Amino acid sequence: MKKKWMVAAKRADFKKIGEIYGIDQVIARIIRNRDVIEKEELDMYLRGEEKDLYSPYLLKDMEKAVEILKEKIGEEKSIRIIGDYDIDGVCSTYILYTGLKRCGGKVDFEIPDRIKDGYGVNEQLVQEAVEAGIDTILTCDNGIAAAKELKFAKDTGMTVIVTDHHEVPYTEEQGGRNHILPQVDAIINHKQPDCNYPFKELCGAAVAYKVVIALYEAFQIPKQELKELLSFAGFATVGDVMILQGENRIFVKEALKELEHTTNVGMESLMEVCDLKGKKLTAYHIGFVLGPCMNASGRLDTAKKALSLLCEKDKLSAQALAKELKMLNDSRKELTDQGVKTAIDMVEKKGLYKDRVLVIYLPDCHESIAGIIAGRIREKYYKPVFVLTRAKEGVKGSGRSIESYSMYDEMTKVKDVFTKFGGHPMAAGLSLAEDKVEEFRKRINENCGLTQEDLTEQIVIDVPMPLDYINEDFIEQLDILEPFGKGNEKPVFADKNIGIVSMARIGKNKDMLKLRLKNEHGCTMESTMFRNCDDFEEFLNERFSEGEVEKAFRGMPNNISIAITYYPSINEFRGNRSLQVNITGYQ
Repeated sequence: MKKKWMVAAKRADFKKIGEIYGIDQVIARIIRNRDVIEKEELDMYLRGEEKDLYSPYLLKDMEKAVEILKEKIGEEKSIRIIGDYDIDGVCSTYILYTGLKRCGGKVDFEIPDRIKDGYGVNEQLVQEAVEAGIDTILTCDNGIAAAKELKFAKDTGMTVIVTDHHEVPYTEEQGGRNHILPQVDAIINHKQPDCNYPFKELCGAAVAYKVVIALYEAFQIPKQELKELLSFAGFATVGDVMILQGENRIFVKEALKELEHTTNVGMESLMEVCDLKGKKLTAYHIGFVLGPCMNASGRLDTAKKALSLLCEKDKLSAQALAKELKMLNDSRKELTDQGVKTAIDMVEKKGLYKDRVLVIYLPDCHESIAGIIAGRIREKYYKPVFVLTRAKEGVKGSGRSIESYSMYDEMTKVKDVFTKFGGHPMAAGLSLAEDKVEEFRKRINENCGLTQEDLTEQIVIDVPMPLDYINEDFIEQLDILEPFGKGNEKPVFADKNIGIVSMARIGKNKDMLKLRLKNEHGCTMESTMFRNCDDFEEFLNERFSEGEVEKAFRGMPNNISIAITYYPSINEFRGNRSLQVNITGYQ
């Protein structure tokens, strides 16, 4: 797939910024490329900490919700938290459950079963709450799109509070939007139209954490007890792929510090099982190691196991649960790899690659991994992708989008084809009848306004920087840019006229490359490539001939000269430190 390289050309006084904050001008340029401009934003980015978080009372209905919960706790009324089965839902539920219990609440929780219940609160869960004598339902990471189900709860006489972060459903009327809010006692969701909260990108667990901050204040509980709960708000922020800007950056920074010496027995056990105990944690470890283990329980078993792990106080029981979650995630990886292969075969053989929006129906795929498969297919084709699977009733699916396509808005245009849908601009979930699958594929493509330019992935180079600029001090300064993730991506550097002095396949399966590079200034440097090495070798063969590539493999002089994007690091081996770069792209 052809990718378009472009250099970020945002301007600022990089020298002055560097002098004020004691950072390299290149680091200042990267921060500017993240649209961090004003002094207040720079301070928040570089020096932001817990005290800089916004007041929870800036969220609409917060005061009302706290008063209701305070009253219910005082009257010893039973409160049921209804969460969701992903990382964000599990962490939200844990935060609210821990917080309410600490305030003396009579509280329990319910997490929907992905297969049996589907996403969010439903009438069956409400009925079960009625039969259990529950007085108050408190949702987290769901509820904003459950107007019908929550009306049923209100009709039974229950008190209902919604805490959520998803988009508010709406209908288009005379060129405007009519938002459909559930008629409940309080709604805490920064996405609702009349909420003036200054930061609109919180995940469900961060919203739940805000509720607990206000509750602890109302019950005069020491602020230091919030530390552990903050770590789970940060954990969920990464796990739910929220943008790592503003408050979210603080959540994740604080979470990483807290997790390294966590007092949560379950989380500590999971870190041990994943061989992370005692190591410096990054957002990568949450997003690609720990988080998927927690998610796997909701995908292949029940998310209650992940929640039980966080609530567990006994070390042996926690270790057993952690091992089980890791095994589930290993199984999930195998199923995902099989599903991705099947999906790619279908796209190629059925000619679906001609569509601008890919709708792939895999009837036999486990519905819990549809979203992961959609994400992998999106990476390969750089198109919005919906992966559908056969469910208990009809068809269910998950979507993953690209920056220029708001999945939720586009689905709203064809909403009559669904029995249920919801989500964000970048991700969505849906249900529909099996005989509507082809109609959905046709109509979502007919409505699609994506151009060829939209469908060409752009690689934005932060700084064209020769390899000889790299030194240990510069690499250490890169740490201040972390945590990396959506909205604060790992910087992209580039250098051109790069020769390959030598090249070798490494790794257990010979699926990685180790190279020695030389730029036009004569600077040589070790390099690695961890992904798509077969594609890279094929590219070299086509552009320079197999003979030249063979020379590179033998360490002989050759005529290969390429441009690369890269990220620098320090390689430590047997006490020796050396500079190296990881190749992330090539032309």
